[in-house]
Amino acid sequence: MIAACVKPVVPDNPGTDPGTDPGPEEPQIEIPAKPCYIWVDAAANFPWFCNDESYITKELTKLADCGFTDVVVDVRPTEGTVLWNSSVAPRAGRLPSWNGGRYHYEYRTADFDYLKAFLDAGHELGLRVHAAINTFVGGHGGWYGLESEGPLFSGDIPAEWASVDNTMSGPQSSFYPGVQGTVFLNPANDKVQEYILSLIKELAAYRPDGIVLDRCRYSDAGLRAEFSDESKAKFTEYLGREPAFWPVMDASGNLPTPVSSEQKAWLSFRVKTIHDFVEKTAATVHELSPDTKFGVYVGAWYSSYYPSGVNWASPRYLTHAKYARWADADYHNYGFADHCDFMLLGCYAASSSIYGEGEWTMEGFCKQAQKLLLDDTVFAGGPDVGNPEGWQYGGKSAYIPRTVDACINNSDGYFVFDLCHIREFDYWSDFKKAFAQYNKPLTQ
Repeated sequence: MIAACVKPVVPDNPGTDPGTDPGPEEPQIEIPAKPCYIWVDAAANFPWFCNDESYITKELTKLADCGFTDVVVDVRPTEGTVLWNSSVAPRAGRLPSWNGGRYHYEYRTADFDYLKAFLDAGHELGLRVHAAINTFVGGHGGWYGLESEGPLFSGDIPAEWASVDNTMSGPQSSFYPGVQGTVFLNPANDKVQEYILSLIKELAAYRPDGIVLDRCRYSDAGLRAEFSDESKAKFTEYLGREPAFWPVMDASGNLPTPVSSEQKAWLSFRVKTIHDFVEKTAATVHELSPDTKFGVYVGAWYSSYYPSGVNWASPRYLTHAKYARWADADYHNYGFADHCDFMLLGCYAASSSIYGEGEWTMEGFCKQAQKLLLDDTVFAGGPDVGNPEGWQYGGKSAYIPRTVDACINNSDGYFVFDLCHIREFDYWSDFKKAFAQYNKPLTQ
């Protein structure tokens, strides 16, 4: 088997002048069999990168040495500000950082183009560099004593674009005084979609190796989102009649028992909304930058992902055949895998749940994805090595090779979140060893 996740060494052309001694031949290292992706969260890595281009080069060099082949750099954090030279969205001048046991702001004083710095440094090292954005977000309400941030709060985009969530008092905007946490936008709002596509067009002009959508979904309110007038009008058009009840779901956020046919239609309408936007975005990327791949990050927990309004499976996967409780016969038509050049799958299981056959094991997540995607796209699955149970405090060096073994051998690549955890827990050498031997089955 070809060794994977090893950075290829391409020798310089020695020339054809017979009087020139080309010197000893450079050793040839085979091209990686499968890509290995590392996610670079904007806020979590901001203190190191925001003002120091040389540190970007330093850490990308370490990633390449480990054997990572692809870097996914987050350039639109949940605040909705951006880290490229945009004429559409406000640029990120500060992001929250956890340091010294408290949250504080890390301020950007440098003026270099953050995205371009990653592209230039990564390409110099032979890495592929992908630009990722948090998609349907409009700002972040301050907590831990921090202020609110983002285009909703600054007035750069209208307040009416915010998601309208169902409450015990009826539908209300998720954007209100004192709100805390990420404020989502309404995916069914045409103007919101146009705004996000204008950002995609700016990214395409950078010609990155890939553009990745994160949080291309409904808000964290789940089944309580999104009940604006725009959504009601579009759902009415989808149904061909007025809905019998509005809001279609109650304010509890729980799936009722039983689920009515109209409620199932609502769930299909939501995934159609996201599907159509993904299709539109893919076409935009391919038209403006044909060499740029289009991808989406999703959570691997398909059986409970429907509250997000996302069907990341193949449209040929008959969702209703297995999940009849919440999926109707139309649901599968809005799987969007066939519009993706690649997919990043968060297999975010506990450190004690690496191997297995079912959901909430890393291996099981990847095996399930094969059945869901039906080869409509390639995917890379992998862990979060800093947040789920068992990963929070580091000390899991011996577990890193197991995650690679479980995931890369059951998918088309490997994906890990996040660079900040590798740095914090000093997992550099562990990933290097894991990638070097990934094709050698480990003792489980």
